Amino acid sequence: MNFSAKASPWWTPSVHADRRPFLIGRNAIQAALRGFFAREDFIEVDTAVLQVSPGNEAHLHAFATQAITTDGQAAPFYLHTSPEFACKKLLAAGEQRISCFAHVYRNRERGPLHHPEFTMLEWYRAGESYESLMMDSVRILALAAETVKTDKLSYRGSESDPFAGPERISVAEALDRHAGIDLLASVAADGSTDREHLAAELRRVGMRVADDDGWADLFSRVLVEKIEPHLGFGRITILDEYPVSEAALARPSARDPRVAERFELYACGVELANGFGELTNAGEQRRRFEIEMAEKARIYGETYPIDEDFLAALSLMPEASGIALGFDRLVMLATGASRIDQVLWAPVAEYGR
Repeated sequence: MNFSAKASPWWTPSVHADRRPFLIGRNAIQAALRGFFAREDFIEVDTAVLQVSPGNEAHLHAFATQAITTDGQAAPFYLHTSPEFACKKLLAAGEQRISCFAHVYRNRERGPLHHPEFTMLEWYRAGESYESLMMDSVRILALAAETVKTDKLSYRGSESDPFAGPERISVAEALDRHAGIDLLASVAADGSTDREHLAAELRRVGMRVADDDGWADLFSRVLVEKIEPHLGFGRITILDEYPVSEAALARPSARDPRVAERFELYACGVELANGFGELTNAGEQRRRFEIEMAEKARIYGETYPIDEDFLAALSLMPEASGIALGFDRLVMLATGASRIDQVLWAPVAEYGR
């Protein structure tokens, strides 16, 4: 099957002139955020793109490549999907507050809000709670809006006020409110899930259930169809306390072991950030990675290696919180762009049949 690059007119003067205000806004926001982190005593770090593992989440797809060693042997590598593993190794090395603007790469992703190569802003606080990341996030969204002299975030006709106090709601509360589903009734105290119970709940409220849907598939369907359309309109939403099975890198909540210290940040229905109270138990992390890779093998027929170096580093890593924010999406919402390629200086070429 032949694939060829489609014409990419982003470099033509007329198209560039339309895009340029968004790009200038991007630069201004990036400079403002660097100033924010400097004032908060963060060290900006830079991590390698080539990694032995791109991450171990079932639905995350990486770009694979290989290095040729000095003796001519091929060694497999992947373009990282996040700088997370490297950043946590730096925490293990002794860094306390770090931030990172990283170009990251995800396959099978392209659309108005997705691009194969994009910029992830990650930051980590050793010895601090994940609630501190929520406060950081709210301040950052307000700073982005201030920088480009707007009083709102917007996306395709929807608006969110970054200066208003955010809504904070748990995943379980959101499913009860917007879907009429008792999510935690299908989650046991040890974090295991009951697929049949959740399937019955979906059928009860008139949602589709396929025979090969796992619990995670059903949860994702409710989240996308019933919950996300209500998040971040008028003001920012912090969606908190994901089930532990949906938070492979987050530690369980001390309040309820069925849920994890994981939150996502939404504005205008768009997911902007994903934050954790970080899991530092290497044995538990390995178990979760193996579960994720078994699911990936079942659905996609492939797996990614586990980064043993990362698991070893967890034994030295302090208690910490960390977050990944889609920088390009933030720029979109602050500048009013409608597609992610409008805020990228040089988008990746498109391919067609």
